[in-house]
Amino acid sequence: MQDRKWSRRDWLKVTAATAAGMVFAEPLRAAAPPAEAVTPELIAAAKKEGKISFYSALELNTAERLARDFEQKYPGISVRVERSGAERIFQRIAQEQGSGKKNDWLAAYVPEDVARHFPADQIDPDGTSATSCAWFEVIGYNTDQVKREEAPKSYADLLDPKWRGKIVKGHPSYSGAIMTATFVLARDLGWPYLEKLSQQRVMQVQSAADPPKKILLGERAVMADGNDYNLVLAKDQGKPVEVVYPTEGAPLIIVPSGIFKNAPNPNAARLFQSYFFSAETQQMLADEFAHRSFHAKVKEKAGHVPLDKLKMLKADPAQVQVQSEEIKAKYAKLFRV
Repeated sequence: MQDRKWSRRDWLKVTAATAAGMVFAEPLRAAAPPAEAVTPELIAAAKKEGKISFYSALELNTAERLARDFEQKYPGISVRVERSGAERIFQRIAQEQGSGKKNDWLAAYVPEDVARHFPADQIDPDGTSATSCAWFEVIGYNTDQVKREEAPKSYADLLDPKWRGKIVKGHPSYSGAIMTATFVLARDLGWPYLEKLSQQRVMQVQSAADPPKKILLGERAVMADGNDYNLVLAKDQGKPVEVVYPTEGAPLIIVPSGIFKNAPNPNAARLFQSYFFSAETQQMLADEFAHRSFHAKVKEKAGHVPLDKLKMLKADPAQVQVQSEEIKAKYAKLFRV
């Protein structure tokens, strides 16, 4: 693990999950407000409002499961899921909110579970967001097509000529997770590495969830990046896939969640945010979707490599944001997409 402690402000923009809000932490302006518990008054006010919009880059089945569980727990409040890639969501919210106002998008709200059970470096100092879950971008392979002893163990191994025409990879223009992973690889391995990778006749897909699906279907033998949780879940079901945490390290992807300051249904949004960070919901995300949680009471999913055993590659999201357009342009030129 890297020694640096990353604040919530460091993690300005990585990927998305929101409760009528967006995933981008605001600059420090004030101390976080006191933690708030779920009270009968909050529930009554939320039910009176009756609905919220949930902007999310989580996979659709995950976002919809969160929405449906919330609706069952709090009958009378409907949740509309607005799902897309993080980069697309950022563009949409910027248009809706006004591109010059992104530093003032979020309201300060600290659920009781966040204050009690989350580490300080996973909570924005002014209380506008916290990390709802996390995962890693990894290498993976189809075990029917690749023997374990011959499988790639590093990013460098992907350049072996034997993988030419057998690799699938996500796209940074669509996926915030892939944008972060591409930023990390360009920073740590250099653009010459990505240029060599592009010469491997790589199948290009959009979402970070797409490469695992392609190797599961046997359309490609190896994925150069993709969500680790997809492969963990498939492997649990007996599918012929394997996760590889590269020897160089694996990009860590966090999923902050916040509430819009101008949310039309603020009480329902606060109730959803408290539900999202509850031990029950966090454990469900770990058990059923193989996501990582920073909630102190949540147990790691069986079979997951523990966080303290992994070499994490962390990105400064402020730098990712500054370089995102340059990264997209260079990537498109190399991979001709």
